[in-house]
Amino acid sequence: MRAALAPAISGDTIVSAVLRLTALGVVEARLDGARIGSSVLTPGWSSYQWRLRYAEHDLDPHLLGAGSVLELDLGAGWYAGRLGFYGSRGLYGERAAAAAELTITYADGSTRVVVTDESWEWAPSPSIRADLYDGQDIDARAGDPATWRAVTTVPTPAASIEPYVGPPIERQEYLEPLRIWYSPSGRLLIDFGQNLVGWLRLSVHGSRGSTIVARHAEVLEGGELAVRPLRTARATDTFILSGGPDVFEPTFTFHGFRYAEITGWTGSTAELHDALRAVVIGSSMRRIGRFSSSHPQLNRFHENVVWGMRGNFVDVPTDCPQRDERLGWTGDLAVFAPTAVFLFDAQDFLTDWMLDLTAETEYTGGVVPFVVPNMFALERGAESDPVLGSPFPTAVWGDAAVWVPWALFQHDGDKARLGRLYRAMTLHGEAVARVLSADGVWDRGFQFGDWLDPLAPPDDPAASRTPPTLVATASGYRTFGILASAADILGHEADAERWRSIATRVRAGFRSHYVHNGALQIETETAYALAIVFGLLTDGERDTAGARLAALVRANGHRISTGFAGTAYLTEALSESGYVDDAYALLLQTECPSWLYQVEMGATTVWERWDSMLPDGSVNPGEMTSFNHYALGSVADWMHRTVGGIAPLEPGYRRVLIAPRPGPGLEWCETSIELPSGPVRVRWRVVGDLVALTVDTAAPAVVRWRDLADIELPPGHHELTLSR
Repeated sequence: MRAALAPAISGDTIVSAVLRLTALGVVEARLDGARIGSSVLTPGWSSYQWRLRYAEHDLDPHLLGAGSVLELDLGAGWYAGRLGFYGSRGLYGERAAAAAELTITYADGSTRVVVTDESWEWAPSPSIRADLYDGQDIDARAGDPATWRAVTTVPTPAASIEPYVGPPIERQEYLEPLRIWYSPSGRLLIDFGQNLVGWLRLSVHGSRGSTIVARHAEVLEGGELAVRPLRTARATDTFILSGGPDVFEPTFTFHGFRYAEITGWTGSTAELHDALRAVVIGSSMRRIGRFSSSHPQLNRFHENVVWGMRGNFVDVPTDCPQRDERLGWTGDLAVFAPTAVFLFDAQDFLTDWMLDLTAETEYTGGVVPFVVPNMFALERGAESDPVLGSPFPTAVWGDAAVWVPWALFQHDGDKARLGRLYRAMTLHGEAVARVLSADGVWDRGFQFGDWLDPLAPPDDPAASRTPPTLVATASGYRTFGILASAADILGHEADAERWRSIATRVRAGFRSHYVHNGALQIETETAYALAIVFGLLTDGERDTAGARLAALVRANGHRISTGFAGTAYLTEALSESGYVDDAYALLLQTECPSWLYQVEMGATTVWERWDSMLPDGSVNPGEMTSFNHYALGSVADWMHRTVGGIAPLEPGYRRVLIAPRPGPGLEWCETSIELPSGPVRVRWRVVGDLVALTVDTAAPAVVRWRDLADIELPPGHHELTLSR
């Protein structure tokens, strides 16, 4: 759709022009054919019923003049496209729409405003099909439309139209092909060397009407593109050539892929290498946290965590970016949030998502949805699903309402942000309080539990060895404890007292049901990890529990036996209990299931399942198999704090805790984080029976080392030699 700006432009000098832009769908703006701004997929995906965001662009006033034309390209996006695994389209609305407001200010102080209205015109664009899951078809023969028609206006949505809180989605980098070859069946394949999220950019000059098709996938199986993990997502783009030089870039879709399959290319593989690039997209967040060590595979795993976060933080923190899902699952983020805020400046990104979570939770009457935005509330098949239709709060997943704001506060110490998100926290707390049993156990409603326990069968990921009620009750205790602390900080004294009282009751319920003579009646690694880290045991019991946990880990050959709930806390429970060597043995294990097994199998992001790819190179037969899921990468938080040695001693790193715990398998480690006050860098190196520790800190710090008294460090450079 377009509008000529001549009626809005006088002969006076223009000093500024500001374009505000939003859509029910996704939109791109052009002025006289030139793209406006660097963001893509504007305005992203929010809970459209309540929040619709707009982007704002400052235009160069010298580019505006009589005859200027403003154009908007519109796609279905999340609003009117396909969403979820039931195959539904148009859950929010059947037709995409856009709105724009251009405010022009003249030298004399006067202003003119151009808005989208009935005077605008529309015409078909070269994008003849666009869907986030299925891909985009572009016909470069279309050129400039010969006929424009009057637009149809739609009612202004009831949602609040507000500016972004989080960052926009933008192109992050371009990757050239690492390898181009023909598969056993004769198909032309491209490997970009990295599982990424985005699309292909193809420059080509071929005969008019020729078609080039690109399919995308994360892995190969049997030497061919493995598309089964995509389920029903086609992940296919089609480019129809104009006959002249064409540049194709399908910006109204995105794919999760490392490999592409190209059909219709008539040039050489060398020419394709020069013509093709993978465009990496993601929400624009500044990288602030880094980790490196003497162990190359561990470094690769850490980069896998980083790439997994980048690919899944595309406006919404999704579970995966490639199959017919790509939803904002709350449980993944609940355990990953501390890692996220260390790696990237993700505060505003997560706050924006939490505002949607608040709105969605208020709509449900206080129950945090499994996904945010909650498209399941609109899904025609979801209401009869015994899981998706559950009216009860869910541990870990629902706990994101409390755990994510707490992770944000620990990182930035921002009381105003905590206060803004306290509403969501209390809604969840009240919902859980309503379903507790008389003795404080959380035993009502569906629970995901220790989702994807590695011993669960491929077709039943909820079949954990740890009872879901144990996971829920332990998680509930942590949630009510955090709520009490948050209420104290915000000055809500009555709330704090009530939350503490409930926490006490839940702790007693957990202990009466699951603790006996210092050991747990249900002995699994997840059960012990949660009990130890969440503070459900006495000091004496912690010693017994730590020993039992270490024994279980050793009996399993230091291979992983935890799912989503336990993995984030397993190594922490071991190191807190004095079993650092066992934690390192878990971290550096390469046999399946383990973190480094994935690296051994060539992973460049973190997998959904410990064995998403089997040792023989075949893909896990389960229906749910993603090669880009960040949840199991939550161990990176422990790597930053305990292996690297950087953690907030006070919220917002007003004082920094420097407490590395060197262990077997690493000769040195270096970790850093960029804080508002400046950088903090910690490096340790084992030298015989000593450890050389170097600290550069912009904030006051405390070194905590074994049995030594705390060592206070002022801002600056420090070198210490410590006994192992």
